Amino acid sequence: MHTLEQLQRGELAGATRLDLSCGLNALPEAVLDLADSLEILNLSGNRLSALPPWLPRLHRLKVVFASDNPFTALPEVLGECASLEMVGFKACRIRDVPAAALPPRLRWLILTDNAVEVLPDAAGQRPRMQKLMLAGNRLRGLPEGLAEAAALELLRISANRFERLPSWLTTLPRLSWLALAGNPLGWSVPQVSLPVIDWGAVRVGDALGEGASGRTARVEVDGRTEALALKLFKGAVTSDGLPEHEMAAGAAIGAYPGLCTPLAALGGHPQGTPGMFLPLIPAGHRLLAGPPSLESCSRDVYPADWRVDGDAAMRLLAKIGEAVAHLHAKGVLHGDLYAHNILWDPVTGEGLLSDFGAAALLPADQPVLARALQALEVRAFACLLEEVGNGIDASGDAGLRDMILRLSRDCMATDPGQRPDMAEVVNRLREEL
Repeated sequence: MHTLEQLQRGELAGATRLDLSCGLNALPEAVLDLADSLEILNLSGNRLSALPPWLPRLHRLKVVFASDNPFTALPEVLGECASLEMVGFKACRIRDVPAAALPPRLRWLILTDNAVEVLPDAAGQRPRMQKLMLAGNRLRGLPEGLAEAAALELLRISANRFERLPSWLTTLPRLSWLALAGNPLGWSVPQVSLPVIDWGAVRVGDALGEGASGRTARVEVDGRTEALALKLFKGAVTSDGLPEHEMAAGAAIGAYPGLCTPLAALGGHPQGTPGMFLPLIPAGHRLLAGPPSLESCSRDVYPADWRVDGDAAMRLLAKIGEAVAHLHAKGVLHGDLYAHNILWDPVTGEGLLSDFGAAALLPADQPVLARALQALEVRAFACLLEEVGNGIDASGDAGLRDMILRLSRDCMATDPGQRPDMAEVVNRLREEL
C-alpha cells in the first residue's frame, strides 16, 4: 500500500499503479500528478461514496478497484474515462448502475456482493466486454442488450433472484464460464448433502494456501487415519457464489478419479465460519497455470517457456475430459473449468480438477436446457485443449498437436448447438491414447 504522504511529497512520480487504503472520504487531487503514467488505481477499503469529476484526466487509466466502500451507485464519471477497461466495485452498497457509468472500452466489470436490481442495456453495447461478475445481488433478469454481447466469455449470476434464464443465454458464441447456483430457478435438482465433521474433532496443522474465497490448512480428524485439507471460507459471498452451493455440488458428484471434490462439511465452528474438508493433493502435483491477468482478462497465464510432452498432454486432457464428462452425467456444471483449477503431475500427466465454487446442479427435468448449458462448458474445455496443444513441441508431436487443436476448434463452434458433448470429446481423445 502507498500512503498519502508519499503521494503528496512526489515520491510516486511515474508510478503506473497507486494503492490507497487509508480511510479516504474523497480522492485527493494530488493523484493528478500521476496523470501521464497511472494505469491502475486501487481505492478499496476506504470511505468513498463518489469519485471526482476530474478522474478522466487520468488519461492512461485502465483499471479502477474500489471495493469495500459505501458507494450506492456506480459513478457515472467512470464512463468518461476513455482508456478504462476494468471496473471492480465488490462489496459496496451499489443499487444503481447508470448506463453512463460504463466506459466505452470496458472488458471486465465486477459488482459482486452489492444490491443491484437492474443492469442497463448498455452492458451489451460494450463490444469488448468479456467478464461480467454479478454474484450476490438482487437481479431478476439480464438486459436484452446482453444478447448481443458476442465477446462475453465469463458470467457470474449466482445468488441472485432469477426465476428463469434468458432464452438467448445459451446461444452466446463465446460464453464458457457460467455460475448460476443460488437462484430460485424452479427446476428439479437432487436433494443431497455432505456428511458433517464437528470442529471439536479437528486438529489444525500447517497452512496449505489462501485464495480469494478462503484459507486452507492440513488437518487431522479424530477417527480418521488419513490427513485432510480444511478450507475455511472468508465470507458468505464469494466472487463465484455461496459456499453451500459448492458443497451441494460436491455431494452430488461424489468421489471420482480426476476430481478433487469435497468430502464433508464443517460443523460447530466457534465463529460459525463455514468450511469443508477435501482430500490432500498428491505429492508432485502443481497448478497447471496461473489465473487470468489484468491483460489476459479471461484466459489463464502460462510461463512463457511452458512446454509439455505429447504423451503427458494426452493423459492430462483425457483425465480432465473424463472428469468433466462425469460431472455432466451427474447433472453438474463446474462453471470454472480453467487450467488454474487443475493440479497436475508434469512427469506422469495425471491431473485433478478442483474448486467447485462456481458449480451448479442442472435441471433434471429439463434435459434440453441442461445440454445447452453443458455446451457452454465444452467451450471452456476447448480453451484448455488449445492451451495444452500449443504447449506441445510441434517438431516432435506435430500430428498429435494438430489433432488436439482440431478438436479444440470443433468444441469452440460459434453455434453452441454444433459442439460435441463431453462424452464424444473423451472418445476422440481416447482414440489417440
